[in-house]
Amino acid sequence: MLKKLYDWIDERLEVTPMWRDIADHEVPEHVNPAHHFSAFVYCFGGLTFFIILIQFLSGMFLTLYYVPDIENAWKSVYYLQNEVAFGKIVRAMHHWGASLALVMMFLHMLRVYFQGAYKKPRELNWIIGVLLFIIMLAFGFTGYLLPWDMKAVMATKVGLQIAEQSPLIGGVLKTLLSGDPTIIGALTLTRFFAIHVFFLPAALIGLLVLHFYMIRKQGISGPL
Repeated sequence: MLKKLYDWIDERLEVTPMWRDIADHEVPEHVNPAHHFSAFVYCFGGLTFFIILIQFLSGMFLTLYYVPDIENAWKSVYYLQNEVAFGKIVRAMHHWGASLALVMMFLHMLRVYFQGAYKKPRELNWIIGVLLFIIMLAFGFTGYLLPWDMKAVMATKVGLQIAEQSPLIGGVLKTLLSGDPTIIGALTLTRFFAIHVFFLPAALIGLLVLHFYMIRKQGISGPL
């Protein structure tokens, strides 16, 4: 039954040739599992992408229960963590996955830097990688406020004060993020939620597509 359904779809969309084009892509010899250390460091990028996928899936689950409102944000998080089946586990995955994604992305960038894989013809891909790292930091900053507890509010105040010190655009940037130049309130929470679940994911997906396209186009860089 499933085979017939797949053949029916494949006949119309030609899924198999597209899949073969991806799956049959040759991996350089120095990434061979027999070369343990080299193969290990080349996994950092793939592991980072895997963690990002977990972040997307766990985040989608969390949004089913989260209420981006100053009266109910903390209550919804408390309900999710204490009443929803497996809610505590999923929230923990999302919480610790955010830190792990940054660590793995940093290790991936270290590998690229020390290997010199940022040099010609891969300079643009390095720039995209840096932008991806900045976006992941922005995910952490905007997501930290969403539980709406005292620790989150105070940390966000410090973050907004740092943003305000940016040359030329500091004041505008703080107002853009907080919605109000004087207080952190309902508008701040709404904006942080919108940035966290709409704007940043859209930017992340777009840059990841470019990143993978360039890797496929230029190939994997040489050994250490």
